[in-house]
Amino acid sequence: MGSTQNSKKIKASKETIYQAFTSPEALAIWLAPNNMTGKVHHFDLRVGGGYQMSLFYLNQEDDESGKTSGNEDKFTTRFIELTPFTRIIQAVIFETGNPAFSGEMIMDVMIEPNGEWTTVTISFRNIPAGLDPKDNEAGTEQSLAKLAHYVEQQSTSL
Repeated sequence: MGSTQNSKKIKASKETIYQAFTSPEALAIWLAPNNMTGKVHHFDLRVGGGYQMSLFYLNQEDDESGKTSGNEDKFTTRFIELTPFTRIIQAVIFETGNPAFSGEMIMDVMIEPNGEWTTVTISFRNIPAGLDPKDNEAGTEQSLAKLAHYVEQQSTSL
């Protein structure tokens, strides 16, 4: 079971960042890495609640890359901790028949304001054996870049 950690300094308030992690509409836009799109199927914002989401590969050659089916990675999360504007901890379980992707992965999000900037750190632990930590880290880096773009657009459109 591997672990990863990525951080990004983003020009947005801690409230804006937290909202992007707790809004199904926002998650569908920014959470999927660059070669994927996202769709949130269900969302329940409370400790013990969570969400179900699919990430779909865009590239034809990735049609057999999905953990769930063909081009899809479907997963369910359960919120373990929701501390507004500071921290979100969630358990992530992939819907898969492949035992290499089974188990409960923990995603820990820390939100730390510093003036007009906020540092977002996402740590994963208990990464399933079938998921290369380097791939997880690269995908998280892409998601953080998309998060920055999303929240910076939100703040300029207000």
